[in-house]
Order: sequence, then structure tokens, then C-alpha cells
Amino acid sequence: MLEKRIVVCLDVKDGRTTKGIKFKENRDVGDPVGMAEMYYKDGVDELVFYDITASAERRKIMIDVVRRVAEKIFIPFSVGGGIADTDDMRDVLLAGAEKVSVNSQAVKNPKIIEAGASLFGNQCIVLGLDAARDSEMINGYRVYINGGRTKTNLDALEWAKQAENLGAGEIVVNSIDADGTRNGYENNLIRLISTNVGIPVVASGGAGKPEHLYSVFTEGKADAALIASMVHFNNYTIREIKYYLKECGISVRIV
Repeated sequence: MLEKRIVVCLDVKDGRTTKGIKFKENRDVGDPVGMAEMYYKDGVDELVFYDITASAERRKIMIDVVRRVAEKIFIPFSVGGGIADTDDMRDVLLAGAEKVSVNSQAVKNPKIIEAGASLFGNQCIVLGLDAARDSEMINGYRVYINGGRTKTNLDALEWAKQAENLGAGEIVVNSIDADGTRNGYENNLIRLISTNVGIPVVASGGAGKPEHLYSVFTEGKADAALIASMVHFNNYTIREIKYYLKECGISVRIV
């Protein structure tokens, strides 16, 4: 059985880690460099760093913060926000990231996925997909960009399939409806994507307790679970979550 991964997300704004609810009401929760090192030492499998306002502000990612985080951790590290072309991807990878996440820019220019996969390999290219329930969409979920600020005409499942065909090696599926609520992942959305693509799917949005991770692994069929609030606010440690999952029969890496 493949081990399930626990991924901690650091949403960064103005050089500080921040956390909101449904992409709003963000509050400062600490220094991303120190937090990254703490989670690494606690046994997290991967870290994701999002410069959450880079795309909306039409600027480059804060590469200096990326570099300082990369110096402190020795696990897979994915970085996204404001990545507009393969030169930006190269800069992030040279700064120490193993993966590059594209979201808004990929919707605006899908060929960035194909170009990135061709140059750096499929395993480097992660699609960030932010979706919310919408009955007008054929599969019930609409894709949003620019940090959830802008709706698109894309159906979430159709976009996920297209991204896979273009060369994405992984998809982080984030439920805008569940984001930051700590009431659990939107398992229907996660299962919709994970059972219809052939690449790993990371569930994002809504984790509040270890039971939610168990549910998204078993019901949502996710390959990995992204968490933020439940560890940022000291409700749980990575070790506590992993030992709970192990006791429930979920295969996880224990260090």
C-alpha cells in the first residue's frame, strides 16, 4: 500500500504566513521560515508555499523567502504564486523547490503546463485548482482564479483532465467552500477528481481534526492531504495526526 502524505501549506502574504476562511479575513500566523523548519522537524512529508497575492498583484513571487525556506528543510517543497512562464519556474527550482505550482496563470495560458513539463519533467508541475460548488457546471464545481476572487467558465473535472493531458504530474484540489472552516474536506469534490485522473490528487480545504484526514483518504480517495489551520493554531502536531492515522490502518511515514 502506498503511503499517504501529509502536506502543510504556508500561505504567504507580505513575507508572513497568513490564514483565512474561504480566502477571506486573513490573519497573520507567523514567520514562514521558522514555521517550515518546525513542521519539517515534526515529520511532515511535504511543504507547499503559496505567495497568495502575487497573481492578483501581477508581480513575481518572493523568491528570497522561497530560498530561505528551502535552506531549512530537506523534504519535497512545492512553490506557487505569480509564476507566469518557464523562466519563473526555473527561478523557483533553482531557489530550492522540487515542484512548481501553477494555478491562475495555467487557466489563462494552459500551454505553461506543457512547456514546464517538457523542460523540467511532469513530476515538477503541480496544478493548483480552486473550485466551488456551482450547479451550472456539468460536474457541479466551477474553477476560480486569483485567490478565489475571479470565477471562470471552467468545470473543475474537465479542467483537471485537461491539465493531466497537458503534462501536470499532480493536482492540489482546494474547495473554496470548505477552506479554513475546519469542518472537513469536501470529499465529493476530491473523489470526483481523484477517481477520474491518473495522477496523484492532494486534498485541500477544510481540515480541522485527524478524523477529517482519515475520511478524505478513505472516502475521498486522496493520495495526500494538505493541512494548515489545524497545525498553525497548535490544535495538533504532525506526529499526533500521523499516529492517529496509523492506528486507523492508514499507511503513513513515521520518523
